[in-house]
Amino acid sequence: MEKRRVLDLWRMMFLSERWIQVSEKILDQIKRLEEAKERDRLELVRSLRFMLSALQRSLLGWMQWVNNPDIMTRFSQEDLETMNKKLSEFTRSFLEYDLEATRLGAQRGLKAIKKVKKKKEERAEAFYV
Repeated sequence: MEKRRVLDLWRMMFLSERWIQVSEKILDQIKRLEEAKERDRLELVRSLRFMLSALQRSLLGWMQWVNNPDIMTRFSQEDLETMNKKLSEFTRSFLEYDLEATRLGAQRGLKAIKKVKKKKEERAEAFYV
């Protein structure tokens, strides 16, 4: 049992190191995207997609951590309070911007997509052989 726990800890350390390496590469790419000059609309959309994918990757990693008691027990009360404070500030800021962008979309004519309900008589009848 102890041997398995040591292997699990080693695996978590290896994965953490790999996560850090990939995250540093992502940060470098974000910096390059920020520094790019005279981007057209397609390049801006591509940049937005990259940013959101990076954010999604990070959020999934956070969810894996907070759902794993073996990982979370390694952090002190102070560590957890700091994480909670920073994530709370980030989340509030992100959601405020989300509302701003959604309102802008609404001003530009975007509406929620509604499901189109077909009338019963308009539906094609099933044909069985």
